[in-house]
Amino acid sequence: MGATMALRGTNQEFGRPYNRRIVLETIRLEAPIARGEIARKVGLTVQTVSTIIRELELQGFVMGSREAPKGRGLPRTNLTLNPEGGFAIGLHVTPIGVSAALVNLAGKIVGTRHHPMSRVSPEATFPVFEALIAEMSALRPDGRMLGIGVAMPGPSDVDSMSFVGPTTLEGWKGIAVGERLAEANVLPVFAGAELGAVALGERLYGAGRDFRAFYYIYFGVGLGGAATVQDGTVLRGVYGNAGEIGHLPLVPGGDPCPCGNRGCLERYVSRDALDRRLKAVDPTATIETALTEHPDVVDAWIAEAAPVLRSAIATIENLFDPETIVIGGLASDALLERLIEGTEPLMHSVAERRGRTTPRLTLSSNGRDAVLRGAAALAISGALSPRFGLLFAGEEERTDRDPIMTGPAKKEVAA
Repeated sequence: MGATMALRGTNQEFGRPYNRRIVLETIRLEAPIARGEIARKVGLTVQTVSTIIRELELQGFVMGSREAPKGRGLPRTNLTLNPEGGFAIGLHVTPIGVSAALVNLAGKIVGTRHHPMSRVSPEATFPVFEALIAEMSALRPDGRMLGIGVAMPGPSDVDSMSFVGPTTLEGWKGIAVGERLAEANVLPVFAGAELGAVALGERLYGAGRDFRAFYYIYFGVGLGGAATVQDGTVLRGVYGNAGEIGHLPLVPGGDPCPCGNRGCLERYVSRDALDRRLKAVDPTATIETALTEHPDVVDAWIAEAAPVLRSAIATIENLFDPETIVIGGLASDALLERLIEGTEPLMHSVAERRGRTTPRLTLSSNGRDAVLRGAAALAISGALSPRFGLLFAGEEERTDRDPIMTGPAKKEVAA
């Protein structure tokens, strides 16, 4: 596993809620792990850690299992998260509909649902949110629900890029998604950009666990990206739009883009780009069946898109120097693998280090559900993160905000 940020507890009495979250976070990141190891990592006494572990076991957040005997003395007990100890609902809004998932504490998806929509307007979407939240909650009616995470497409609040064209959400300017959803729900709500959510989900539950810093290329209706920095957090930028590589103008005099420029990357590399080429041949064609029903169109698209993506990869590597670039999104692994193969040979960049053992490109292990898992991770992190989490918090702590969130929690989590 990649390097993680040092977590340190406090032996002051007022820090007990914080210590509980520190211990829980350490188990989440390092499991299976014994009490003594936790104590060493967080700087607390074994007695303090043991007391916290007993509380977490009683509340159903963690569980322990003894190792096989290896000689004299009692074998140690290794601690892991109890997957059924908590759940979060992830919502993902796209220009083609809304998806939802129920995700457990270990990041496993319990169930999903996609609601296609011809026009994703706020008036039509909020009732869909409520129906999907109810449907996901019903999958674990007695489960502890930690919160609701909502992933919204970006870039945020850029008139020429956020509200115009087939890869954006028209009519959403000025809509406070998190606040509006929180008013109608008992659970805390956390809203964030889909790029930050997908990178967070990949870091916590996917291929990103193996890297200290990686860049995520998200193949969605449009194209975006997100960089994680050395401590595993997502680089967001001043206005939350860092990583919006879809509007890099890489093809001089290329296809016009709704943003007003020409030759933008996502006009060639995105679900919308492939869909436009498919529809020109067969109005009923879908990306899901393109490889089998229209392989010639896919081949022609890759021949056009891969060189543009190859240039973008060299740009990303030179700017961010990541350990790897993870690629995933709203396409099958087979299609993304074909696209990755098409970029070979990659261009020269700072990534060409002597002795390199990691691949320059890595296929996401979260598949098509990457954003949904990431949206739920917004809520799980909002409840569990050591510095900002709401779980176990006293009233004086509940004013803190997690910097990756754009919507504050409004209501308390039911214990």
